[in-house]
Amino acid sequence: MAAYKPVVVQACPKLGERITQDTLYWRGYKTPVQIKEFGAINKIDFSPVPPYNYAVTASSRIHIYGRYSQEPIKTFSRFRDAAYCATYRDDGRLLVAGSEGGNICLFDVNGKAPLRQFEGHTKPVHLVGFLSDKYRVFSGGDDYSSNLWDIPSATEIISYSEHTDYVRCGCASKVNADVFITGSYDHTVKLFDARTKSSVMTIEHGHPVESVLLFPSGGLLVSAGGRYVKVWDVLKGGQLLVSLKNHHKTVTCLCLNSSGQRLLSGSLDRHVKIYSTTSYKVVHSFNYATSILSLALSPEDETIVVGMTNGVLNVKHRKPEEKNENSQKKRQPAYRTYVKGRTYMPKQEDFCVSKPVKRVLRKYDKLLRSFQSSKALDAVMEPPIMLHTPEVTVAVMQELHRRGTLRSALAGRDEKQVNLLLTFVARRVIEPRFTPVLVTVADMITDIYQPVVGQSAIVDKQFLKLQQAIGKEIDYQEELLEVLGMMDTLFATFTKKRDTCLEESKSNGVTEIIETNRNY
Repeated sequence: MAAYKPVVVQACPKLGERITQDTLYWRGYKTPVQIKEFGAINKIDFSPVPPYNYAVTASSRIHIYGRYSQEPIKTFSRFRDAAYCATYRDDGRLLVAGSEGGNICLFDVNGKAPLRQFEGHTKPVHLVGFLSDKYRVFSGGDDYSSNLWDIPSATEIISYSEHTDYVRCGCASKVNADVFITGSYDHTVKLFDARTKSSVMTIEHGHPVESVLLFPSGGLLVSAGGRYVKVWDVLKGGQLLVSLKNHHKTVTCLCLNSSGQRLLSGSLDRHVKIYSTTSYKVVHSFNYATSILSLALSPEDETIVVGMTNGVLNVKHRKPEEKNENSQKKRQPAYRTYVKGRTYMPKQEDFCVSKPVKRVLRKYDKLLRSFQSSKALDAVMEPPIMLHTPEVTVAVMQELHRRGTLRSALAGRDEKQVNLLLTFVARRVIEPRFTPVLVTVADMITDIYQPVVGQSAIVDKQFLKLQQAIGKEIDYQEELLEVLGMMDTLFATFTKKRDTCLEESKSNGVTEIIETNRNY
């Protein structure tokens, strides 16, 4: 009896991933460390000075984490309700945070109790930060106001009430100590100068603004809201330079790397996109488990920290570079060592010893070998196989058709199994590599289960989907044939013109030769 030959699964070439310098750089981070917080993480901020600790604001606490610590090295918990937007000062010695009650607390990073409390907002304060002169604090709250505070006297300097909705984000200019920017749910971004009594510039973003970012030069402004990330030229009066729409859900946070050449955006679609600030194209992306609320990059780009809605803090560190570059590597065997003896032909006096090779058969091969057609089809109709390796399912169907047992394997199935078959066929029949086999399968399923059409709403729905998929594909094919006809006509016209030009040039050449001979 001849040995059983396993089913041959058609292998299709896959497109290789494009590897760039950005891909190699951003893949150079270790496996992330995950830390569980008490609630959704609304803000992450790195200290600007070594050792680059970072403050994490979640629920009613602010945790300070060391660079490599998985436990907080310090905690500020003097909040009655939720805390928001804990931000470091440029010297890393003070920390300011807003609260649900409307108070703003100023902390010494080495102390516990607040140094100052600023009272003036009547609703929760989601935005706080320091101006670049280090002696003033700006804030924005749900009472639609944007305030400026003096640290030494703990008094309010000025209050702006120009927004018409919640003020949820903002930033300060590092170039001008009097300038700060706020973003609101009223779809606007406003630029304020502490020397004036009203805003000096208003930019219409078009969606509720979740985050704003000012480039270190102070000339470019980035705003995020809805699915859009927009870049504005502040020096040209707020002119829109580029609008990016690479996320599928609301963009919640922005940050720049240390050189300012890469812009990072986090979104509720669980992705962090990395853009080049020269071309504004996505150069890399990270995928996370749940929706992202906050994002921060350490001053030396050594650590990426992401805060999510489920309270998980995701921390990635860069892999250390190899220091022993000049150390001698262990010499590997030469290539000829591996191929030695492969082309050797046994001589007449040689005694050949063959080692039996044990062939491991897949589950469907074992069932096919024992002529259990229906069970073999069931084995390849498992969801993981159909989703990730549909070529295996199609190969088994093709083998059953070759044996003439495909119709019997498809028959006698219940509603759930027929629904599974029709779903697979409707999804994959339009793929050219599967079309010849699945068209035959679709015909057989239609013939077998035509008498029961109308008895199950689920099966009827799948038949309609199959009909729509095939109808769309036929329409596409007809349109493509029309395009091919147009292209053939154009190519034929070009060919005729070329032939005519060649004939004319030849005839002109002959005439010139004849005229030259006559002159002689």
